[in-house]
Amino acid sequence: MAEITAGSVKELRERTGAGMMDCKKALAETNGEMEAAIDWLRAKGLSAAAKKAGRTAAEGLVGAIVEGTRGALVEVNSETDFVAKNEIFQDFVRNVAKLALQQGTDVEALGAAQYPGGGTVQEKLTDNIAKIGENQSLRRAAVAEVGEGAVVSYVHNQVAPNLGKIGVLVALESSAPAETLNELGRQIAQHVAAAHPQALDADSIDPALVERERSIAMEKARESGKPDNIIEKMVEGGLAKFRKENALLSQLFVRDNKTPVGDVVAAAAKDAGVPIKLIGFVRFQLGEGIEKEQSDFAAEVAAAAGTNKAEPVA
Repeated sequence: MAEITAGSVKELRERTGAGMMDCKKALAETNGEMEAAIDWLRAKGLSAAAKKAGRTAAEGLVGAIVEGTRGALVEVNSETDFVAKNEIFQDFVRNVAKLALQQGTDVEALGAAQYPGGGTVQEKLTDNIAKIGENQSLRRAAVAEVGEGAVVSYVHNQVAPNLGKIGVLVALESSAPAETLNELGRQIAQHVAAAHPQALDADSIDPALVERERSIAMEKARESGKPDNIIEKMVEGGLAKFRKENALLSQLFVRDNKTPVGDVVAAAAKDAGVPIKLIGFVRFQLGEGIEKEQSDFAAEVAAAAGTNKAEPVA
């Protein structure tokens, strides 16, 4: 049997748009012959999915699940928001979220995991692409866990229970009653959904993000024409404000817009009579960071009609 290399799998994926696991299997079944592998994919009915694989998938759903002291978020994308209402698609997102609890955050490993009812997650996804008629992709997964306490989820713009446009997990470490932690966690998760913090505290903000902000602040300050020592103070002041506004613990709680989130947690701990520590959060917003294709509807209509441009209606 010919050796199946990562390079050959990559080439087959690029040429067909089929899933990684399908490409590996196709090459294994055809002794590594590229053209034969392409034919194998077509024969297995995967070409319909492959044709759609190049289209931008920036819609879809974020799914959340919590079991005990462990929670998971997944994002599964589709081309249009109509698919988010499809029960087949929704069921797939729910099942993948459950699998993420066991498998972790590696998307490749998650794609290779066994899907309920048979086959792998990637094979089920490929089957769904053919059935639904749109490109879909498993984009990312995240897991939050505590030893003692609670992981609380919140989904904004829900289209079905635990499925929506924004998903949040909040991890609270404490021996406080579950009722207390769940209510506090829900409120903080709603805040995270609305305020979009970049990190838990100021020291945890991505240094690259801070440097980018520094460059912007420096450019603005220089336009003022002030002396260098004043400019430096202006920049540092701007960065301090940036860190405060983008770190969860120092953000002003959206419920009253005056109390830092860290103080909200401290007050809850005081009322409960035991320490409560907010140790982390995860926030997924559907399609963030994906560059969506801009379509020219008139041009599409003209192309469908077999003309070079849309003619004016008489």
